[in-house]
Amino acid sequence: QVQLVESGGVLVRAGGSLTLSCAASGNIASINTMGWYRQAPGLQPELVALITFGNKISYADFVEGRFTISRDSAKNTVYLQMNDLKPEDTAVYYCYYRSRYGFRYWGQGTQVTVSS
Repeated sequence: QVQLVESGGVLVRAGGSLTLSCAASGNIASINTMGWYRQAPGLQPELVALITFGNKISYADFVEGRFTISRDSAKNTVYLQMNDLKPEDTAVYYCYYRSRYGFRYWGQGTQVTVSS
């Protein structure tokens, strides 16, 4: 089992910035992928960004250069720096972990609210 604990979700004004953090614990595989999904009210969850153990990164198209994902593998922690936030970024953001063997876990989520 892997436990994921997110933090950093807050209410922020449009154009503002914030950083989400996610700490993983438990049976952490030496090679893994971590990232972030989000789910806005009434919508399906969507991928935001992923980062592999080798720091290969991918972003959803809607990120448009505004977000930066990074990780500290020594601390089993992944970050999502979000800039130029828009009201449509309002969602619950979930941390994601996938081991090299395909086991997948999600955190409990952290609410990000962007006011216009």
